[in-house]
Amino acid sequence: MPDISIATPDHALPAYLATPVGEGPWPGVVVLHDAWGLTPDTRRHADTFASAGYLAVAPSLYAWRNKLICLQTTIRDLLTRKGPAFADIEATRAGLAARPDCTGRVGVIGFCMGGGFALVLAADRGFSASSINYGMIPGDVETLLKGACPVIGSFGAKDGGLKGAAARLEGALRRNSVPHDVKEYAEAGHGFMNAHTGTAGWVMARTGMSFHEPSAADSQARILAFFHEHLGEKN
Repeated sequence: MPDISIATPDHALPAYLATPVGEGPWPGVVVLHDAWGLTPDTRRHADTFASAGYLAVAPSLYAWRNKLICLQTTIRDLLTRKGPAFADIEATRAGLAARPDCTGRVGVIGFCMGGGFALVLAADRGFSASSINYGMIPGDVETLLKGACPVIGSFGAKDGGLKGAAARLEGALRRNSVPHDVKEYAEAGHGFMNAHTGTAGWVMARTGMSFHEPSAADSQARILAFFHEHLGEKN
């Protein structure tokens, strides 16, 4: 699978493209990384979507400067809901939708920080489905999700920083009549779908944020089924 460059208003945005086997067009998925950036784990998630028949693109939101500055700026953008990170994601979505091998229907999935973006992007941002995996749930989530696309959410009950997040998200989606599937996994903590290695894996394992295979496998199956329902077959 190749690395590509996406044209944005400010720079060339590096990204990872995962393409299904066979002949398109296919629905698209934008894969948004966690705070560790565009890691092999993020590429693995994109590859999983490609193997299921989706054209998946994972942009690197940290490509324009050193990683620490990019992290700080990207989190600021998430909190203010505007800024370069949103421009980069929109360039990724629009470029993916315009490809001749894409049907034009595009979903978004994010993990941790990326999950927060996936939540903000669920309404009025051109996406047809959104997958929020242990992303931050803001206090105005009910207003934020008015008119949102279908949303699937996955959380860990052992995630001390997101206690009650699954219930708050589910309630906001239900009250807004948004098609949804929200699940909290009893044995999982934060980051349970991210099988990081190296420094990221070492840090996560020692801070209660390790990969939990049974919960991750169930989440992935739910997400693929949900996206299949709401993004449709390739034709």
